[in-house]
Amino acid sequence: MEAKPIYVEINIHSSLDQVWEATQTPSKHEQWDIRFSSIKYLPKAEGEPQHFTYERTVLPPFKIKGWGISAGDHNGKNGARTSSLHFGTNMKSSPIKEGKGYWKYEPQDEHVNFMTQYDYEVPFGKFGSLIDRILIRPLMGWGTALSFDVLRRWLENSESPRSQYMRFFCSWLITFFFCFIWIYHGLVPKLIFMHPKEITMITDLIPLSYETGYRLVQIAGGLEIFFGVCLLIFSRKRLLFFAMALLFPLLAIVAITADPQALQAPFNPLTFNLSLMVLSIIGFFLHKELPSARNCRRKRK
Repeated sequence: MEAKPIYVEINIHSSLDQVWEATQTPSKHEQWDIRFSSIKYLPKAEGEPQHFTYERTVLPPFKIKGWGISAGDHNGKNGARTSSLHFGTNMKSSPIKEGKGYWKYEPQDEHVNFMTQYDYEVPFGKFGSLIDRILIRPLMGWGTALSFDVLRRWLENSESPRSQYMRFFCSWLITFFFCFIWIYHGLVPKLIFMHPKEITMITDLIPLSYETGYRLVQIAGGLEIFFGVCLLIFSRKRLLFFAMALLFPLLAIVAITADPQALQAPFNPLTFNLSLMVLSIIGFFLHKELPSARNCRRKRK
């Protein structure tokens, strides 16, 4: 099955000249496009297309370096502009060999319809094609769409791309952290090993049999795992962080009421739950109006 070209489209409420400048000026382009760490134009002869070099730092010190050729058309229909692109790399470790694509700018009444489509060849034969279809191409499409939304927010709201990416990655770092916390505490001490303390915290508060407490702990473990998964797949994450900010103080009160001596222990329920409450509040504010690849159209109309 042949891989489909990557297509991304977004509406930007800004002037055509501003969108053109932000995407065609290397010092500005490299700020919002997550696919590039740096872009450098080479000396250009009159009447010739623009040659450039680019870099993408994957993990320090590993970098992917490549070349590119771009040409812009300023005289499209109804004021539209098009910039064609030919790019590639000679590095054998790169998952992309060579490709072609375009950027198209269509001015509307109150916005600019900015779109791109590109495709590329991959190394390593059928194995490379399989890895590209499973991992690289979805990642490239997601990165392109995320970058387009960062560009839109930059031009519309004047929030710098650096600030947007900082909030984006910090918010997901906290999300993955809480996902691990909930799944671990639901799985390990409640379902796999069933720590006796988990049961006594319930039976000391409520006069229940050991068997009933055991079942309640299992249910609680399942709910914690479910909540951890929801943190990954639920789109309205601010609601979940708000719920956690209220829940962790209650969990601290329950744990201390069941065993007041726990306050004397290191990493006790009070300090642990209050720390998670503070992180929940931070996550709640970080997730406000984050850039998202979901704000772009990924298929042609």
